[in-house]
Amino acid sequence: MLLRRIAVATAMVMAVAGAVRAETPGVTEAGIKIGATFPFSGSASPLSNTGKGLIAYVNSINDRGGINGRKINLVTYDDAYSPPKAVEQTRKLIENDEVAFLFSPLGTPGIGATVKYVNGKKVPHLFVVSGATRFTNFTEFPMTTTGLPSYNTEGRIYAKYIIQTRPDAKIAILYQNDDLGRDFVAAFKEVLKDDFEKKVVVSPYEVTEPTIESRVVSLKASGAEAFLIAGTPKFAAQAIKKASEIGWTPLMLINYVSSSVSATIVPAGADKAVGVVAATITKDPTDKKWADDPGMKWYHAYFAKYLPGADIGDNNYLFGTQQGQILEQVLKQCGNDLSRENIVKQARNIRGLVLPTLLPGITISTGPDNSMAYTQLQLQRWTGSTWEQFGGVLSADQM
Repeated sequence: MLLRRIAVATAMVMAVAGAVRAETPGVTEAGIKIGATFPFSGSASPLSNTGKGLIAYVNSINDRGGINGRKINLVTYDDAYSPPKAVEQTRKLIENDEVAFLFSPLGTPGIGATVKYVNGKKVPHLFVVSGATRFTNFTEFPMTTTGLPSYNTEGRIYAKYIIQTRPDAKIAILYQNDDLGRDFVAAFKEVLKDDFEKKVVVSPYEVTEPTIESRVVSLKASGAEAFLIAGTPKFAAQAIKKASEIGWTPLMLINYVSSSVSATIVPAGADKAVGVVAATITKDPTDKKWADDPGMKWYHAYFAKYLPGADIGDNNYLFGTQQGQILEQVLKQCGNDLSRENIVKQARNIRGLVLPTLLPGITISTGPDNSMAYTQLQLQRWTGSTWEQFGGVLSADQM
């Protein structure tokens, strides 16, 4: 009788395991296949170091034996920050590679071109690296969660900061002409209301443009005393450098995506960026004030082992590492239930996750009414050698 019960129980376990394999592509008893696209080439290629950071952290997970006995097979492709290429590579991941889910694909244009397709296929589309507000709409995109602070939240914080520090200033906004840049413009409209048309001059650019220097010259001529650059590192660096060259010294702000020291500040010229303000969520691994911080000590040791020869000053590697830690948390919470339904459920059920490289006070919490990993930001100012945080941790409603 005992042997019969054991046999029945074993058969049930095998049936459940078989059902998981049958229902969830890319899942076996030994591993799970996950996909992502990054701009490893093209105008936004500096951002692809986020992908390299994620790959490195997944390697560290696998070296520790994986999660719940399963190794992670992370399949990544280059989309060159091109929507048509993102569509092609995303279809390849889902239809050819048969990944269990997508995690951390990067780039607002590419995500915008694929988000309906992925949701239509009912594939989990987790912690995508874009802060575009429309991707946070759970009703429209129930399979999607976002890994960046909302551009709307970030933009409203910047608008309120400018009003507080330069209440009478005319404001210039140079923005990427897609959901990324347009969300920042919309945020300023929300804050300034009827004053927007009187106080703000805007200049959109396309990611295919080789340079935006002439746009900076035109914005200076507008008489603006505050200048927001909402785009990717290549163009942020060009704008900072050009403003300095033509003697324009407005209150200058750049978005979080472009706040990497190595990807933006160094190409622009560290001396030319003095006074630039940006929002952030992470500690700066090159800042001596974190030298004795346990989280930064861990990151330096991890970085030396899994990203040898890479530039530790590039915040994109750090952000990618954090993405890997979020992936780890989601899979741990899933346990052995790797159905796509449960994967999405757990991605929306993270409570107070503290990562070693996040600034104090910033935590990750998702839920039924929040599909964003981050809803808090900290302002910081470039001193010429480091970022210096000021004020407290903010949400858009706290200023």
